[in-house]
Amino acid sequence: MTAGRDLALWRRESLEAVESAPDLAALDAVRIALLGRKGSLTEALKGLAALSPDEKRAQGVALNALRDEFEQALRRRQHDLAEAELERRLSAEKVDVTLSVAPRDAPEAQGMRHPLTQAMAEIAEIFAGMGFRLAEGPDIEDDDYNFTRLNMPPDHPARQMQDSFYLPLGADGVQRLPRTHTSAVQVRAMLAQGAPMRTLIMGRVFRCDYDITHTPMFHQVEGLVIEDGIHMGHLKGCLTEFLRAYFGLDQVRLRFRPSFFPFTEPSAEIDIACSRREGVLRLGEGEDWLEILGCGMVHSRVLQAGGLDPLRWRGFAFGAGVERLAMLKYGIPDLRTFFDSDLRWLRHYGLPASGAPSAAMGFVGR
Repeated sequence: MTAGRDLALWRRESLEAVESAPDLAALDAVRIALLGRKGSLTEALKGLAALSPDEKRAQGVALNALRDEFEQALRRRQHDLAEAELERRLSAEKVDVTLSVAPRDAPEAQGMRHPLTQAMAEIAEIFAGMGFRLAEGPDIEDDDYNFTRLNMPPDHPARQMQDSFYLPLGADGVQRLPRTHTSAVQVRAMLAQGAPMRTLIMGRVFRCDYDITHTPMFHQVEGLVIEDGIHMGHLKGCLTEFLRAYFGLDQVRLRFRPSFFPFTEPSAEIDIACSRREGVLRLGEGEDWLEILGCGMVHSRVLQAGGLDPLRWRGFAFGAGVERLAMLKYGIPDLRTFFDSDLRWLRHYGLPASGAPSAAMGFVGR
């Protein structure tokens, strides 16, 4: 502060300059004029060195209090101007969502089919050629269809294999949950169709898991075939043909490893031959193996739960994660990105929206 200048007048003029700043740029200019390296308040504080001890003490207290007041006023005005600028932008940039989309010719403006949608359409097409029909079931399933009818009674340890989102017990005493697997539709399909049958089930499933290869919601594809005289050889032929067609391979080598699923016996995990040379994964060739899906012969208790005589009918079932199949085919490294709604990701991994999924398969009711 220059000598002889009235402190109260200077304070009032400075605060008025802050409050009258029309925009953030003007406000920053006021801040620099007051508090910058060569600002008026900064110079006044430097001038304290030339004062007597008593004057220095009195002036120092007054100037520091004034600096605090200026800083608070600047912050308030900055907040008000930022809010006003946001309101202005929101008003200027709002879009009438009821209007038709303006036609655009740029390639990036064209719609793209999500890799998950594409994968499900391709899977449905392949199995339609083998005589499969699509079946549906509810996303919110009861404990009976999700576990008990699939050979998992309440005390069965296999229930611990899946982290489930249980819902509060219903007024009817029925325990419900978002289904943990599409296998929950197997018994519903048997009861609806009877035998013989070739059924394909695709849809959302839910589990308490989240990392690079797991999400709380994902999609599964499940196949169920029940006929007279079915055996593991038919299962192997069906899955070999599917994987060969889906990945576009002339030949495919598979390895069946013994495993455990409560709803099939015997059960197996299937590995597909692959190579990882030079950091590139190639399927169908090489000496390495990659786990790709699970399968087995339908357990006799599951057949009974579906109203079928296990002495008359036999069947096989298989299941895989749709996202996993899409990741392997399209080279997508992280499962979580499927659900990020990132347009940049979709433009990179999306496919042309020409064509539509086949309606040739039809649907079996819930």
